[in-house]
Amino acid sequence: MKIRNEFGTIEMSQEVFTTITGAVATSCFGVKGMAARSKKDGLVHLLRSESMAKGVKVIPEEDNVVSVELHIIVDNGINLQAVGNAIMNEVKYEVTNLTGIEIKDVNVYVDAMQID
Repeated sequence: MKIRNEFGTIEMSQEVFTTITGAVATSCFGVKGMAARSKKDGLVHLLRSESMAKGVKVIPEEDNVVSVELHIIVDNGINLQAVGNAIMNEVKYEVTNLTGIEIKDVNVYVDAMQID
């Protein structure tokens, strides 16, 4: 991913961008973690913090603009619409602020609900 400004160009790997995005998403209230669906058995698994980027998909749009898909696991008994809206707003604001890359859309997919 490239960010152009008046001083030149900054290159950022997609892994760094997805890690930042996953970290922002998991910091939101009600989010247990990022999710990944196993190709082997089809089950949803909670990702450890070092591999949370696997729950994030980045879709390039135009120059310095992307859309993001987040696959998450949430706590039991929370308002899914409120959590989804909070994640969308937080990710769009924080990730753009931290990376300089504008996010057009944030799509949140709740893959599982975890009961403690």
